[in-house]
Amino acid sequence: MAAKDTTTTGQAAPAPVDKIYMENTLLRISGALFNHDAKRASKRTEEIALNHGAERAISIRPDPALGQPGPLAHKIFVALIKKHSNYGRPIRSDISFTRRELARLIGRKHWSGRNSAQLTHALQEIQFAFIRTAFKTTEGRFAEHTFNIFPEVYLERRESENDPIERCTVTLARPIIASLNDEHFTCLNHTLMAELGTIGQALYMRLFFHFANLYMGNPRRLPTFRKRYEDICIEWLGGLTIHHKPSAIERDQLGPHLRKLREVGFLASYGISSAADGSGLVLSFRPGVAFITDYERFYRGRHQAEMQFEFRSDQHETAEPLKVAYMFSEKRTGQPSSAIPYVPSKDVDTAKYLLTKIPFEEMPRFLSYALAEAKKTNFDVKSLGGLRQYMAGYLERRDRLAADAKTTQQAALEKQAEEERIGYSTYRRTAIDALFASLPLSQQESIRVLAQGEVGEKGSGPMRSYLLNMARTRITAERYADRISSFEQWRGARGGNSPV
Repeated sequence: MAAKDTTTTGQAAPAPVDKIYMENTLLRISGALFNHDAKRASKRTEEIALNHGAERAISIRPDPALGQPGPLAHKIFVALIKKHSNYGRPIRSDISFTRRELARLIGRKHWSGRNSAQLTHALQEIQFAFIRTAFKTTEGRFAEHTFNIFPEVYLERRESENDPIERCTVTLARPIIASLNDEHFTCLNHTLMAELGTIGQALYMRLFFHFANLYMGNPRRLPTFRKRYEDICIEWLGGLTIHHKPSAIERDQLGPHLRKLREVGFLASYGISSAADGSGLVLSFRPGVAFITDYERFYRGRHQAEMQFEFRSDQHETAEPLKVAYMFSEKRTGQPSSAIPYVPSKDVDTAKYLLTKIPFEEMPRFLSYALAEAKKTNFDVKSLGGLRQYMAGYLERRDRLAADAKTTQQAALEKQAEEERIGYSTYRRTAIDALFASLPLSQQESIRVLAQGEVGEKGSGPMRSYLLNMARTRITAERYADRISSFEQWRGARGGNSPV
């Protein structure tokens, strides 16, 4: 079969550029995880294996009740990763959205209960998909990670489960965060991605990754990347239907998305041809000027920006209040957060108020204290607002305990200091006596003469001996001060051998 090839030259580079940072393992997972056929996605529940038995193998197990995440889930996934990219450094695990952001980022003009239900379903498709990665470490050992991409999802609704989502916070898996901290990520052009459908986005992400690896090794030559068509459908597009005729692929399936990538300048050309062994089809791709521009612009120096204020605002306004409301529900009902579908807005509002008085890190202690106090009076607490009455008592108790702890700590420090002073005095006297005994007899006699001259005719009997010993000790210490440890030296050496 003759190769079918289309080419465009002289494309203008896209501008301006808004970057998105995609962790490399997550980039591979997303290709197989998201099925871009909405009708087919929900019916596909079998395990997906990538490079099974290889040094970097990935297996994905969709939720048996929900099936594979579909196109909407992919759109939400990209929006979440973009929001996470905006936070910059240090790398954080929480990603928070308001209802307005959610509607805008998934392309909905109005935010209704139906849209909210679709969002919830799509988030669950991602959350409940189980991932296992096996890989070889830099030390040559084999390691394995098992995780959910979004292990925790916190949702706020106004009152009931039928109300639209007001805010949400999603937690990103720890292995992904660790990999981002190690700078294992690819910089991508989110401005360009916003012009593409979900299939186009998936193709763009994988092609950019492969182009970058090839271009890095030989920047003077534009690379050509080839991949079997059926592998693209399975590994990059989540099990998209495999066609056998190039005309069907070009006209009805990948062609429209590849032409769009060529139109925006990311691809200079693409082609569909028969595999060399005669079995199946191969797609070939050559990068366009937009890829070169983006690679030179930000991929070579792909370091994220410093911490931005956007994360602090989201953390204080959304993530922490949501987590406190979930924490209250967990403690009140005894259920884990995964079993709590949402929390009402009134609890989130109360959490915001409580957080102005009590730090987030103290909230577990406050909630335990307040619920214990409520139990003493048989008060059946239904909402977080019912615990506000216990805040003053908690703060008073906390401050009293802190003051008591400070007093106890100060007394312990003073006792320790006194014991150290006594211990050093004992050490110093023993050390000086040992030093005097080690001196030549002539030096000992010289010190004794000086001591007798200093004491003179003072005292008699035991008192005179005491005064002579004190004078001898002082004179010896003054003459040989460099041979006796200071207080700081003695204290520093107490953990080892006693100084002499």
